[in-house]
Amino acid sequence: MKKIATREAYGEALVELGKENPDVVVLDADLAKSTKTIDFGKQYPHRFFDMGVAEQNMLGTAAGLAAAGKIPFCSTFAVFATGRAFDQLRNSIAYPRLNVKICASHAGITVGEDGASHQSVEDIALVRSVPNLTVFIPADAVETKKAVMAAAEIKGPVYIRLGRMAVPVLHEDDFVFEPGKALLMREGADATIIATGIMVAEALSAARQLAEEGLDVRVLNIHTIKPLDVGAVISAAKDTKAIVTAEEHSIIGGLGSAVAETVCEHYPVPVYRVGIPDTFGESGTPAELIERYGLTARHLVEAVRVTVRLDWK
Repeated sequence: MKKIATREAYGEALVELGKENPDVVVLDADLAKSTKTIDFGKQYPHRFFDMGVAEQNMLGTAAGLAAAGKIPFCSTFAVFATGRAFDQLRNSIAYPRLNVKICASHAGITVGEDGASHQSVEDIALVRSVPNLTVFIPADAVETKKAVMAAAEIKGPVYIRLGRMAVPVLHEDDFVFEPGKALLMREGADATIIATGIMVAEALSAARQLAEEGLDVRVLNIHTIKPLDVGAVISAAKDTKAIVTAEEHSIIGGLGSAVAETVCEHYPVPVYRVGIPDTFGESGTPAELIERYGLTARHLVEAVRVTVRLDWK
């Protein structure tokens, strides 16, 4: 299966978007080669701003550009976009609902050898808590391009979570991206895996393995964490009676928390959260870290086995 990093697709989408819309501008925090905004800078140098290693200033400047009618796309690593510049994200962008797009690359543990200081495992929890903010986590390159185009059409702040590692391409080019709408990747009646980002491919692999055991597993792709498709989550709970969530993020505050909150309020069923436990990452290859933190299809298979055996009576 063809593999492309979502950050690569983001860079390509920016060039296309820049051609379509002269109001699009791009800001980067001295990471253009890594975030792949460098191609936009080459094509449209007068609309590209390297702000240096100064994420707070970058987001503040983007707020000003948005207030002046531009559509700024800001790029840096996720750990800096949400940690170092949280005050500007909250008070300068989200509070006044300014039209800024924050496209955070190198999210999760698959940053790899850079280690815990650069591995953002808490960014979803942070941005989920901010009012007025739409949050996208695309699963592949095709979905990333569609998410970028959708973000440009949304009148307000958007956070897009992107990755460093190449991931399988799951969609055809004619795939329709609907913000806020969960995507049914596979039908199933015995359990549901609700996944986001790079874990969607692992969820599909796990579902195929479980089918060989006689378990019919639904797979939902949550590419929009906020607003969450509450209806799809409740339907999964009612139809399949057991849910496993899968994310390359802490199990605290991310997709797992969002699903558990929804299920507890509307239709309680067993929910098992697969993600990173309450710990920081560590240095290693992406493959080593995915195995180390239990983010493989094999781990999802075991999680589904456990969850379908749980009894609420």
